[in-house]
Amino acid sequence: LGLSVYTDTEIFGWSRRRNALRRKPVTPASFLAEVNPGDYVVHQEHGIGRFEGLVRLHSTGVEREYLLIHYAGTDRLYIPTDQLDRVTRYISMGDTVPALSKLGTTEWTRAKSKVKENVQDIARDLLRLYSEREASKGFAFSPDAEQPWLQELEDAFPYEETPDQIRAIEEVKADMELPRPMDRLVCGDVGYGKTEVALRAAFKAVLDQRQVAMLVPTTILALQHFNTFKERLKAFPVRVELLSRFRSEKEQKQVLEDLAFGKVDIIIGTHRLLQKDVVFLNLGLLIVDEEQRFGVTHKERLKQMRSEIDVLTMTATPIPRTLHMSLVNVRDMSVIETPPQERLPIRTTIREYDESLIREAILREIDRGGQVFFVHNRVQGIQVIAQKLQRLVPEARFVVGHGQMAEDQLERVMMDFSSGEYDVLISTTIIENGLDIPNANTIIVNNAAYFGLAQLYQLRGRVGRATQQAYSYFLYNKDAKLTPIQEKRLRVIFEATELGAGFRIAMKDLEIRGAGNILGAEQSGFMNSVGFDLYAKLLAEAVQELQGKQAETVTAGASVDLPLDSYLPDEYIGDRTLKVNFYQRLANLSRAEQVDAMTAEMNDRFGAPPPPVQNLLSMVRLKVEAAALGFEAISLKDNELVLTVKRTIVPNRIALYRRFRNEARVQQGVIRIPRRLFGTNWFEQLRELLPTITVAA
Repeated sequence: LGLSVYTDTEIFGWSRRRNALRRKPVTPASFLAEVNPGDYVVHQEHGIGRFEGLVRLHSTGVEREYLLIHYAGTDRLYIPTDQLDRVTRYISMGDTVPALSKLGTTEWTRAKSKVKENVQDIARDLLRLYSEREASKGFAFSPDAEQPWLQELEDAFPYEETPDQIRAIEEVKADMELPRPMDRLVCGDVGYGKTEVALRAAFKAVLDQRQVAMLVPTTILALQHFNTFKERLKAFPVRVELLSRFRSEKEQKQVLEDLAFGKVDIIIGTHRLLQKDVVFLNLGLLIVDEEQRFGVTHKERLKQMRSEIDVLTMTATPIPRTLHMSLVNVRDMSVIETPPQERLPIRTTIREYDESLIREAILREIDRGGQVFFVHNRVQGIQVIAQKLQRLVPEARFVVGHGQMAEDQLERVMMDFSSGEYDVLISTTIIENGLDIPNANTIIVNNAAYFGLAQLYQLRGRVGRATQQAYSYFLYNKDAKLTPIQEKRLRVIFEATELGAGFRIAMKDLEIRGAGNILGAEQSGFMNSVGFDLYAKLLAEAVQELQGKQAETVTAGASVDLPLDSYLPDEYIGDRTLKVNFYQRLANLSRAEQVDAMTAEMNDRFGAPPPPVQNLLSMVRLKVEAAALGFEAISLKDNELVLTVKRTIVPNRIALYRRFRNEARVQQGVIRIPRRLFGTNWFEQLRELLPTITVAA
């Protein structure tokens, strides 16, 4: 027929976005759900103890479940499940083994006081920096409505943005449109879409005739970003340049000259960009990738630039959610937790070293046009391993890379591998971060038992960033006996196969590293003394206090202690981990609609709740409603209902007298009412009574 068919991409250089179901953000399960008997936990009032398990107890005719925590010596504490919002898993920097707190002494109070003094200083510094930035004058970029080309660029994005990505883009644009310098951190795993956020910010700056510099830690990353920017911006009159040692002296000189005359719009490079001979005509935006990987001198130069221009920093080191919330009003942060659409969980295999398995894994990847990482973390034996693999799989093209090579030689190896000249890269853990090769979708880790959990997770994260199924193989020596810790580590990495699982399990070390990046590693001693979560909470309170805001109360609701059997029976929820997870979620509810949603979820998952579960849900609802009305505690003592109100609330004596005459007593914010004055349906009558007997002070 002589008929040729062209797609819109080939004709116009853009493609229509594929509509797909958006993935839900991966949110970390509550820490306690991962705590096993023997693990360390922190109670806000009582300190650091060891979790022993869930225990059901009968007390004064009432049956409930408690968390049993072992403290120093023979001390034991039974924590009611409605107080699980006060208990968190103990997390420290490094592998610190904490000393157990001794109950009935002031040592825990003293430890907390020291940390409070420390976080006050940090909060003061953060607020001072924040207020200085708020007061300084910067360039206000034009709103999107005045930049039609920006919409064209966004429409040409071939993927469906994730909700987190959209939020990050909107937050960055909003910052850029303000008349003060932006200083925003975008945090998200490799491949979660940070580059697109940076690219749109860069184009927004260029459309207002401002130059953009993108600073990255390695030459290969610079090249990868350069190629991405060139490809995405090819339909627009934007000049993107690369300042790299792979360019000749003459080429570099020409780029620098054009940059100074404003002929270059976006320049991408390593720390070479911070040298004195790099001069801009009109720099408006600096994008920094993985700032923590730059030296002190470079960081000082960046600090100076921050007060003058908009700065967007990106990191793949996860920032703990608790820390993110603590700094929400003093450090502008956007967190991308949603995996991209069509991303598949990585299939993980843990086996003894097996040559037939290695050959099969390499050939399967090569046969589908992909590439393989083979990680061997001993430089001394890496050439021997390379020769062994070459004999085992003669069909494959191998290349070796490790940290003891000359820097330019290593970069050449990486560039050649990323451009597809080799099938298998045999390397040490230098590939652990900062490398984005979507065509490499199989990783084999030799002697995996000798790696840390965070290392294993990050190594596995090098693959699985395309839409293809990725594979990871963690091999251990069949002659070596694994220690219990090594076995546990490999088991955890095997189980953590879901997308974003690292935020929940394997990223513990990285999260603490992320905290150190933001607050400074010198805070580690203070973090270790009370555990990371409580440290972050105390920091949040210090920030709120210095801003003149009322610090949020420790508990999500009022304390409720009433004689009702209230627990989750084994017949209703048999799995211990799931049960602890639900207890903690219930303890953290703070609004009536959340209680409704939880009730519906439990009905859906486990069926109609038996009486102890109905009572538990009723108590949670009362706890939430009472807190909203100004009550601190509700209990039954000596056949009297005892209701304690907050200092900002006054008991309504007239309403109490009308209902109970002189039988209701009020003294110093405590209301006492005899139980006999309520009928058999006393619990519902109490709920109905609460809104009528208090007024605001």
